[in-house]
Order: sequence, then structure tokens, then C-alpha cells
Amino acid sequence: MRRVISLLVENKAGVLSRVVGLFSQRGYNIESLNVAPALEGASRITLTTITDDAGTEQVVKQLSKLINVVKVTLYDPASHVLREMALVRIQVTEDNRTEVLALSEVFRARVIDVRPTSYIFEVTGQADKIDAFLQNAKVYGVRELHRTGELTLSRGKAGKKESSSARKRPALVNDPDQENPPKSEVKAKHG
Repeated sequence: MRRVISLLVENKAGVLSRVVGLFSQRGYNIESLNVAPALEGASRITLTTITDDAGTEQVVKQLSKLINVVKVTLYDPASHVLREMALVRIQVTEDNRTEVLALSEVFRARVIDVRPTSYIFEVTGQADKIDAFLQNAKVYGVRELHRTGELTLSRGKAGKKESSSARKRPALVNDPDQENPPKSEVKAKHG
């Protein structure tokens, strides 16, 4: 069964190697792997593998024991959002240009590069949507493809919504509209 596992890890050398090593030691193939900075000092590793329930439980327990792993989360469609992105170069001609653009509209794919003989599209969604877009695009000629692999985050908690007057805009780095806080506040926040 296909499983998506998300790890929050400390951003340190060797962490990815230990995670990948754990999978290879157990003979599990990693179908997709995505690593990127998440929060300050942390990175998020999202990987897709094929295991049974017992294998998944074993892998999650072993990942939780690894040094520098902060949190391990198994994807659950009820409580997580799952997305993937693909960049797709499709061959175009004068005759099929309109059809290719119509196809992109059906799948909500964005044109991000236009050349006389090709378009590059950005397609975002679940893997099934991207697979369907690629299947339909084969007729025109997919010349190049790059997929991110699946990414996942847990959904926010349901609760009472704040009134718009009570909602505060988060402070942004170098935001000209935000007032500069007094130095005492900055000192208190940063020690």
C-alpha cells in the first residue's frame, strides 16, 4: 500500500542519509522524496513508499528513534492536505496551440513559459490529477517532465472564527506598514 510519511527534522548534516538508510536496510523503496527548509533550524522531509500496515508501523517507530528527528507524521486524508507539483514541457504547433491551452484550462495548469515550439505548464494537485493531465498531454508530445513528489501538512483545527476587527495582521520582516516595536519588546522576545 502506498504511504506518505512526513518528518520534521533538525536541519543538520547527515539526517537525510540516516532516514534513507533506514529504508534501504529494510528493503523498502522510496517512490518520491522531498526535502526543504520548514521552520527556523528545521527541515521537512516528505517521502512516499510502498509498505503494508506492519511495515509502516515498524518504519514510523524506527524513524521516531533517529537522532535529529523531531516529529514523524503518517499521512491521513481526513486530517492532512496532500499536493504535488509538476513542470511539464509540451510540444506545440500552430495547429494544436489552442487545443493545448484548452487542456491546460481543464486541469487548471498555468502556462509559465512560452516558446515557438513548446509551452511549459505548472500543474498542482493530487497525483491522480497530474497523472490525468500527463495522459491527455501525451497526444501532443510531452518533451520534458519534473515532479516534486507529494507534500503534506496537517489541516488547521476547526474552531470559532475571529471577527475581522479582532484579527491582527502578522508582522512581516521589513514590513513598512508595521510600527517598529520598542527595544524593550524586542529584547524580551529574543532574550
